[in-house]
Amino acid sequence: MNYEKPKVIAEIGCNHKGEFDIAIELLDLAKLCGADVAKFQKRNNKELLTEEQYNAPHPNPRNSYGDTYGAHREYLEFDVEQHRGLKTHCEKIGLEYSTSVWDTTSAREMITIDPSLLKVPSACNNNFEMLKVLRDEYNGEVHLSFGMTTKEEEAKVVEFFEETDQAKDRLVIYSCTSGYPVPFEDVCLLEIKRLHETYGDRVKMIGFSGHHLGIAIDNAAYTLGAFWVERHFTKDRTWKGTDHAASLEPAGLRKLCRDLNATHKALTYKQEDILGIEQVQRDKLKYKKV
Repeated sequence: MNYEKPKVIAEIGCNHKGEFDIAIELLDLAKLCGADVAKFQKRNNKELLTEEQYNAPHPNPRNSYGDTYGAHREYLEFDVEQHRGLKTHCEKIGLEYSTSVWDTTSAREMITIDPSLLKVPSACNNNFEMLKVLRDEYNGEVHLSFGMTTKEEEAKVVEFFEETDQAKDRLVIYSCTSGYPVPFEDVCLLEIKRLHETYGDRVKMIGFSGHHLGIAIDNAAYTLGAFWVERHFTKDRTWKGTDHAASLEPAGLRKLCRDLNATHKALTYKQEDILGIEQVQRDKLKYKKV
């Protein structure tokens, strides 16, 4: 396997609490920590939710920013111009901008600001109307998570992009378990190996979207072939909101980037039987028959 340098996505999502200044601060922090990409979320809530869902109370009221789930989601939503401003700031600090799109309208809106990659969350990877927009009206990479997805559904997605010969050049698929947070026994890292065996020569790359606690297993995901590693990111895990508890704070993201880069450097074969660093020790320590 050719171990390309891993890329880390800091998924800010809605962890900005609906405040643009906090979003900018999180971008600056993600850059300082060594992330390659910062990712947000874009929803058209009236399109995405049924009227009943929109007007229902938030299932966890203490995390809600509105009287109803719809009001909560609207409070956390940035408009197109705000996303354009986030992308501009990313370009200024040398960080790549991206966002997940949750519906057809949001996909078309985000295409207008021309990000290099757009993400399809696990919840929406069966929305083929939206996938068609991303496949046929967008030129960048399409990253797509396979959480809560059957193997038959996975195959339909890859085949859909293969219909226009775009899967191998544009589609990045992610191993993912949808939960917040996910216990280690449910992360199922060997799914990365299965995706490689099934789709490795049919898609552009394989990634890993982790919702577990800590950073102990992300290096294992990389060594199994996940060249994109995505983790939720926040400034404070105690903040109000549903994603903070499964997110990394700056110290954790910095260590994750450091460790993945160290692992990348270490994933080589010896270029000669005795490395230069070993020769001094060999001369001093290697057994010599008297």
